[in-house]
Amino acid sequence: MIARQISQKVIDLANTYFSVCLFGPRQCGKTTLAKALFPTYSYANLEDMDTRSLAKNDPKEFFVRFPEPVIIDEIQRVPELLSTVQVRIDEKHIKGQYIITGSQQIPLKSSVAQSLAGRTAIVQMQPLSISELKDAGIELDRDAQLIAGGMPYLYAEKGNNPFEYYKNYVATYLERDLAQIGAVQDLMRFENFMRLLAGRTGQLVNNSAIANETGVSSVTIGSWISILEASHLVYILKPWFTNRTSQVVKTPKIYFCDTGLASYLLGIEKPSQMQRDPLLGNLFENLVITEALKARQNSGAEPNLYFFRNSKGLEVDLILKKENKLRLFEIKSGKALNDEFTKNMDKFITLYSNHVDVEKTHGTVIYSGDDYSSYKNYAYANFHKTDELFRNDEKPYVLEF
Repeated sequence: MIARQISQKVIDLANTYFSVCLFGPRQCGKTTLAKALFPTYSYANLEDMDTRSLAKNDPKEFFVRFPEPVIIDEIQRVPELLSTVQVRIDEKHIKGQYIITGSQQIPLKSSVAQSLAGRTAIVQMQPLSISELKDAGIELDRDAQLIAGGMPYLYAEKGNNPFEYYKNYVATYLERDLAQIGAVQDLMRFENFMRLLAGRTGQLVNNSAIANETGVSSVTIGSWISILEASHLVYILKPWFTNRTSQVVKTPKIYFCDTGLASYLLGIEKPSQMQRDPLLGNLFENLVITEALKARQNSGAEPNLYFFRNSKGLEVDLILKKENKLRLFEIKSGKALNDEFTKNMDKFITLYSNHVDVEKTHGTVIYSGDDYSSYKNYAYANFHKTDELFRNDEKPYVLEF
């Protein structure tokens, strides 16, 4: 198992809360992590038909067979079990008795909010980060990394084919997850929608345009995007804006949580194809955005990630808000220093200088080239260093009494 940077956070929360819920996309490593961190816990997999039936029909007997402390895997299959968990928590008041995993959040949001409010901590897991892979001695170049993504299965041994893996991944998602909740009636049309959405990664969300190409209503497209977000397959990046100007675009951007999945949906099978693909820049931006998200979540911080765009075409790819100051980032797939990369950050600083943190540099370009700590007031960082740029190393504030 590749060591996961979120491990200490999960352990700390289990020592603080009665239960910990691990949410994340299917096959991102939730079960493996839970078993590794809590090896003495009993384990109940609700994907198993007999176990699922027991949880639904006789929850008291369920906890006789699977006594606390317990790992309850794929809770979305029996969300009503959370009511019994709540009762048992209130009876026993023992910390860390339940480690609960779920990959489909649609039926879980209301269940967790109603049953476990104040009793559980929620941890958002993502696929493997570049930093985690590097710690395991695995470092891929840009195009290979874009195609491979971060699903742990692909790195369990050499020789796995990313394209075939994601082909099966999508089929499983459509036929099991979506079919189970009945949220989508036309799975073939939904798969086509996913492919169209992959072609718009890093772009502003335009439900009407996608609806015209898909043949469904814009309301349906909005619902489908919500399903993908609840399934942890896409990430919605919100814009940063102030109330002092009406020219700022307030429409969010959409990214896939795994570039391997996006690459598969675009039909990109090999690194040699990636080099020629017109969406290389979009996919590289997607990679950096999701690596920044992983760095924030793995270090226990709120994402606080945004982008900026106004009606005059001024855009900053990524903004980190930290202690009421903004740190600016431009994302470029190229390898050479280029003054054009920093022009938008210059213009943004002119407009919003009182918001921007310019103590060290005016901003950072994340690209495929070498690291430069300072070049004409800007830093340049290779994309493999994204984790270092966004990780939160500060200790959280806690009450002492």
